[in-house]
Parts: sequence; structure tokens; C-alpha cells
Amino acid sequence: MLMSEAGLRGSFCSTDAVSSVIEELQYGLGEGPSIDAFTQDRGVIEPNLAEPSVHRWPAFSGPAVEAGVRAVFAFPIRIGALRLGALSLHRDRPGPLTTDQHTDSLVTAEVTAEAILALQADAEAGQIARALEVDGDFHYVVHQASGMIAAQLAVGVEEALVRLRAYAFSHGRTITDVAQAVVGQSIRFDRSTGAGESHPRD
Repeated sequence: MLMSEAGLRGSFCSTDAVSSVIEELQYGLGEGPSIDAFTQDRGVIEPNLAEPSVHRWPAFSGPAVEAGVRAVFAFPIRIGALRLGALSLHRDRPGPLTTDQHTDSLVTAEVTAEAILALQADAEAGQIARALEVDGDFHYVVHQASGMIAAQLAVGVEEALVRLRAYAFSHGRTITDVAQAVVGQSIRFDRSTGAGESHPRD
């Protein structure tokens, strides 16, 4: 996942369907191992997601376990003090990483950081390089929907994203699904109540 101090940017690469679920959950819920690894600037290890010794991600854990995740690991992607995001790994059975696997994960995070910087080198300031977008999922519809909600509620974009996430979570839908409905104007947020309301279109 690529991230910045302003928040999540999206997924640079997912290796399989379960990885995609992990990234979608983290993006939609705003919690999970990659987010902790980025914000805390350290590796995050959870060898038994179904029965953790410390419950860290109340909204993320259940759906991730349902998707087949039994252990998750995340490491910051950074160059020096510059943090670019986090690498998340998972397994379908509980258990810690071996010493070699842990070392390989750190090396992979370093190589990923170098690759991202190389790909981003020729991009305009504030823009994501075209090469990064090819296989990435940067949730543009979510950003667009957040802007629309911000206008509907007369609030900042960050608060609008929180409202969007809350609506998706409370209705058991993905954030992308709700964002598409907002952009398609079948869900609108009411300024007087602050709540999202369905508006079926003719």
C-alpha cells in the first residue's frame, strides 16, 4: 500500500485475491497491519489473527479471517526517513515468520521502496507515475466521492472520507461500492443530518 501523512493513496500491487481483500479492508476501514506499520514506522507481526493475544483491529480482523487469513505481517516501505507505504504479507495458517522469512520481508520492503522511487522519478509533483498506476488500485472513485460528500456536507475531505467509511461499514458494503453509488448519485449525504441516504434513480 502506498501512503502519505495525508492518508492512504491505494494499493500498488496485490499478488492474489486474498491480498486484494486485505488491501480493500484496510482502505475501507482505515485500520489494519499496513496502516499500523506505516504510522508507527515499524514492523507489525500478528501470527494468529483468529485468536490474537492483543486485539488490535476489531473491524478488520473478522472479515480478514473469513477471507482465509490466519496470520498477517506488515513492514514500512521507506528510504531513510521518507515513508512511502507498507508491505503486507499473509498466510493461510497461524504461525510466526522464520528468521529467514523476516529478513527476506525487510529486504523486499527495501527493494520495493527503491522500485517505487525509480518509477516515480519522472512524474510531475503531486502526481502518481503512470507506471505505478498500471497495476495499482488508487481508489480514484473513493477520492471523487469524498469530494462530493465534502461539498454536500460542507466539511473537509478528510471528514468526508470518515463519513464514507462509516456508511460503508454500517451497511456492510465495501467503500468502493458506496463510493460508486455516491458518484452515481444513488447515495447522497444530507447536510442537516450528516447521514447518507439512498436515492434510487429513475
